[in-house]
Amino acid sequence: MNFAPKPSHKNAAQDWKDFLRDSEGLGGILAKTEDLVRLRSSLTAALGELDLDHLAPKIEAGWRSGGQNELFLLVSGASIATRLQQVLPSLISSLEKKGIVCNSIKVRLKPALPHWEIKSQQGMKTTSKPQGLSATARNSWEELLKKIAPDSELAKAVKRLLQNRPKQ
Repeated sequence: MNFAPKPSHKNAAQDWKDFLRDSEGLGGILAKTEDLVRLRSSLTAALGELDLDHLAPKIEAGWRSGGQNELFLLVSGASIATRLQQVLPSLISSLEKKGIVCNSIKVRLKPALPHWEIKSQQGMKTTSKPQGLSATARNSWEELLKKIAPDSELAKAVKRLLQNRPKQ
């Protein structure tokens, strides 16, 4: 039997970080993720200075692709967007103090997710056959039949409608 000593897992997380930084494709992803985390924490702190820290969880921040130091803030509601628009100059200067350089900030509303609900068919009722015309509808058709010429095509169609539907 081979009883080789097990490797130590104390530095496993650090080893993975080093691996991700060294690899060609994943290094860029890790760097962008770390930048977004730094941006998020700086934005939360800047909002705290403006007494808007309660809005931080409702804001998603990101840089414009191919950016000219243009920050995008996605918010879930129009009232949040309006409030942020009012404090944009102060927010930009507060972010600059924290080391985040941006020339402009665009505030946009997040698209609403569809609220679809899928129901299982076990609890669904089986649909029954149509029960025919209601008493009010039948009376209305009969009144119309009295008002139109008895030998017209419309009268024949209304008679067929009244014959095919059972009374309730």
